Amino acid sequence: MSRGYRADRIGEEIRRIISELLLQGLKDPRLHSLISITAVDVTSDYSYATVYFTVLGAKSDDEELAGVMEGFESSKGYIRSKVGSALRLKHTPELIFRPDTSLEYGRHIDEIIDSLEYSNSDSEDE
Repeated sequence: MSRGYRADRIGEEIRRIISELLLQGLKDPRLHSLISITAVDVTSDYSYATVYFTVLGAKSDDEELAGVMEGFESSKGYIRSKVGSALRLKHTPELIFRPDTSLEYGRHIDEIIDSLEYSNSDSEDE
């Protein structure tokens, strides 16, 4: 069962608001402009919103990524209040911040496909 059009619209609006907050600069130095909000998934009852982000140049096991996670956790209340005032919903969703690993996963799949192509071309030459 799909979440619905309204949940997608709210998720996209939350993504836009948090992106603007990052561009304007939050006071936490761990949250800088090299962070990109890639997606926001809102539950069907609008009680939780999972915010996926990437940090330019950081890997999934990087210290910088851990620092950004801590920065989001410490700024969660402020960000939620800004989202709530902008959306004017009866209840503002609880924000859950998660690093987006889809780019790394896609890169890994590309490497696997490239290695298969090379091994196939070697066997065709023989």
